[in-house]
Amino acid sequence: MSGSLEVLKQHVIDPEVCIRCNTCEETCPVGAITHDGTNYVVDPDKCESCLACIPPCPTGSIDNWRTVARAEAYSVAEQLTWIELPKPGALGDEPSAKDAPAAASIDAPPLGADHRPEALGIDVDVVRGSRLPPWSAAHPYVNLYTHKAPLKATVAGNYRLTAESAASDVHHVVLDFGHVPFPVLEGQSIAILPPGTGEGGRPHHARQYSVASPRNGERPGYNNLSLTVKRVKAEGGGDVGIAKDGVCSNYLCDLKKGDVVQVLGPFGSTFLMPNHPGSNLLMICTGTGSAPMRGMTEYRRRRRAALDSAGGTGKLMLFFGARTKEELPYFGPLMNLPKDFIDVNLAFSRTPGEPKRYVQDVLRERAVDVGALIRSDETYIYVCGLKGMEDGVLSALAEISSQAGLTWQPFWRKLRDTGRLHFETY
Repeated sequence: MSGSLEVLKQHVIDPEVCIRCNTCEETCPVGAITHDGTNYVVDPDKCESCLACIPPCPTGSIDNWRTVARAEAYSVAEQLTWIELPKPGALGDEPSAKDAPAAASIDAPPLGADHRPEALGIDVDVVRGSRLPPWSAAHPYVNLYTHKAPLKATVAGNYRLTAESAASDVHHVVLDFGHVPFPVLEGQSIAILPPGTGEGGRPHHARQYSVASPRNGERPGYNNLSLTVKRVKAEGGGDVGIAKDGVCSNYLCDLKKGDVVQVLGPFGSTFLMPNHPGSNLLMICTGTGSAPMRGMTEYRRRRRAALDSAGGTGKLMLFFGARTKEELPYFGPLMNLPKDFIDVNLAFSRTPGEPKRYVQDVLRERAVDVGALIRSDETYIYVCGLKGMEDGVLSALAEISSQAGLTWQPFWRKLRDTGRLHFETY
């Protein structure tokens, strides 16, 4: 346009808040988000400002914008060098570090408060789970402690959960916050800042872990929480395809009682359990994806007596997968839960002499019961574990829904729009 400067409302990610969880890159439908060993960044030439990445980000680091002259947009290479966001500049109300004359046209849609995929023109098949919490979920607190001001916690316990003979080394780590408030809800996560530096001498990035305890603590009445952590070893050490040892997982698994760690968070405002006691929980997980399911189950267990006297609670149904019984975290305590409290279904894919069974296989085996459960508007579905399980679980749910007389596509949309289908995969 003659006589005017073309302006771009550029989408950028705050490197000081980002915990490198990869949620944004997995969510972006146009491949505009990428990363290196340092930062996650948005390519201004690919980004369509669809906002699909905004709701699932657990920290809010993705919700940042800079108004710049399009010709001077921050390049991917430039963003990869950032240790903090550029300071505000001269263009409009949006912060910008690029000095330029006041401009004429903003080459981006307005950022409305409504982030629902349909309202934004996003293909709903890209958005697999809900972007809002259950209607009765408690209000979550997020980002109370950041990279600039982390909170110190003391290790109150560190226990191996898997058998000594198992290749998978999974630990239950308990952190105590003393007298400093750190409120968390079932389904939320925290991040740990491991000590030391990585490549280039820069401090290690924080790593995110789901909380495995209920809101009133690993030990009721104490200001603590627990994590479920799998030790990540280089190829040949139990994790095929891993190039090197996991920095934070090994740090956490090696912690001793009394050690002090730096904590960020809490994070997460959608993968939350419903508060109303009549709700049913269908929980599907593998490995350390059991962490949030343990928190939800334990919270309901602790309230069971009071809720039963007040009229009872909804159903709990768990589908839990691992390679073998010895590699399944919390196997012993899980087997001791009352059968009339939770319906437990286990799937083992590497039991010697037996066929491979995955969670989606066991879902199909229980199709009649699962179908009856998901038909209820009071049922909330939670899926947590490896990213690769999503397709299998969704395919099984689609088949089960059809057998239960439900048309999958509109039913899937209903589950997402009402906060009843949640994914936390990695």
